[in-house]
Amino acid sequence: MIRPLEVFVGLRYTRARRRSHFVSFISLMASLGIVLGVAALITVLSVMNGFGKELRTRIMGVVSHITITEMPSDLHHWRAVAAQVGKQRNVVATAPFINGEGMILHGQTAEGVVVRGVVPEEEKRVSDLAQHMRTGALSDLRAGSHNIVLGATLARKLGVQRGDHLVLIVPRDSAHEAPPRLQRFTVSGTFFLGMYQYDHALVLMNLADAAGLYGMGSAVSGLRVRLDNPDLAPAVGQELASVLGQDYVASDWTEQHRNFFIALHDQKRILFLVMTLIVAVAAFNMVSILVMLVTDKRADIAILRTLGMRPAGIMAIFIVQGSVIAATGTLAGVISGVLLSWNIESIVHWIERIFGFHFLAANIYPITDLPGAVHWRDVAIIAGISAALGVLATIYPAWRAARVQPAEALRYE
Repeated sequence: MIRPLEVFVGLRYTRARRRSHFVSFISLMASLGIVLGVAALITVLSVMNGFGKELRTRIMGVVSHITITEMPSDLHHWRAVAAQVGKQRNVVATAPFINGEGMILHGQTAEGVVVRGVVPEEEKRVSDLAQHMRTGALSDLRAGSHNIVLGATLARKLGVQRGDHLVLIVPRDSAHEAPPRLQRFTVSGTFFLGMYQYDHALVLMNLADAAGLYGMGSAVSGLRVRLDNPDLAPAVGQELASVLGQDYVASDWTEQHRNFFIALHDQKRILFLVMTLIVAVAAFNMVSILVMLVTDKRADIAILRTLGMRPAGIMAIFIVQGSVIAATGTLAGVISGVLLSWNIESIVHWIERIFGFHFLAANIYPITDLPGAVHWRDVAIIAGISAALGVLATIYPAWRAARVQPAEALRYE
């Protein structure tokens, strides 16, 4: 195949092994620097993407897409409200709930908890809690049974298993200065969501039992609403607020966890900038490498000039050579980064098992794994930036090569 002369010579210089082994070695090091920078950038962004995706999935498993409450008191006519909400577009199901706080006792151990009263059959339609039961079933929470379901971490701290009994203490209205209320419950099951704040502090019971415990009567704390598309929650929430009237508040899941997702997005952007600097450093190392190559090839440049090659052709030769180094490093970095991202969870587990420590502590981070989610748009942007920086780094050395004077270069040859 016939190729332009500049491309042929540039590729020939890239493959040459005849002289200057040191120059070849530092060329390899520059290419490896680009490989490591691109691979690290893809891996870090994939972990951030996977972390956000996994966190969203777990949040959606326990948090409703939209929560409807009445101001300033509890929701009294919740059945009528549920019927009205169920007629709106994109609404799949609704379920009442009662929220409260308390302290749970077992033996000498006490833990503060968040109590949620639910109707098991309806709760299954608005959350995925039933799919995360480790022992027992959500349907065991029958009215009047005084059964409760605990997070697996909380059950382990209390040292209880299914069938054990414990005491729940809940505060009464402080205005009446009444003593706290104590109620004995039976553990009917445990769940594990993989999120510390829920596995450690959430307690589920039947809605009727919670109403009696907190003196709610026929009222509930609010309604949980599930949509066919969680991303529509802000828009549907505004529609529901306008339909129900000013006495009702419709808050969606993006408001409840807004700060966390904003922080996650900002961290991803900052990490992208920081890791891009690593790629930039590796790419601009090519400047010094190509300058050395130009010095090494001064005689060749002079001969090509005497044969009639124009300065633009000399520039093209070294731009081709540098671009090949950058493209090779970028391609190898993309392949390495994608493979590492796909297997990052297994690699992390292997490292933790070998060295006996955990990267993410369960009592600090909501997710203890490092899931990877490769977004090909991110990969394309990273590859484009790396290639562009590599080509940009060739311009000055190529310009230096074009300025070589044949007579000066051949004087001592």
